[in-house]
Amino acid sequence: MLLIVLSCAQGCGQSVPKGALALSPESLQDRQMQTRVFSTTDEAMLQTACAALLQDLGYQLDESETELGVIVASRHRDVTNTGEVVAAVFVAAMFGVHTAYSREQKVLASVVTRPIGDERVAVRVIFQHMVWNTDNQLVRNEQINDAEIYQEFFSKLSKSVFLEAEGI
Repeated sequence: MLLIVLSCAQGCGQSVPKGALALSPESLQDRQMQTRVFSTTDEAMLQTACAALLQDLGYQLDESETELGVIVASRHRDVTNTGEVVAAVFVAAMFGVHTAYSREQKVLASVVTRPIGDERVAVRVIFQHMVWNTDNQLVRNEQINDAEIYQEFFSKLSKSVFLEAEGI
């Protein structure tokens, strides 16, 4: 009886696939692109500047946990493409087969702040791109790795931090 129970328990257990926790060669480079360190001790002011900047960029704040230094924001838009719609209608007319096409895009921004020593605070932002089709299926989910986007974000954040510090 004990053998049966142990066999069942072993069958129910899931193992982590080999390499699932391995970092890619680009992960350090990505982290450097996504992170900036600010010479301040005012983490709350940095979080406020990040939230204000995201809102200025058209993002809606979804979650904010100041104690943990986390902000999650998103921006939605319709990405219906005329070419995809025409192709779907053509396939449906010719073959009687329903074909889904891209409908909605969501860009997710996740910001994490953390103190470094007594004098500095690190800000890391990650942008993610998701697309759903007309069947409401997630058809694309990828991290945005365009260095220019991150440089622009941090440039604007530096200006926002200055404005926050000046009370503007």
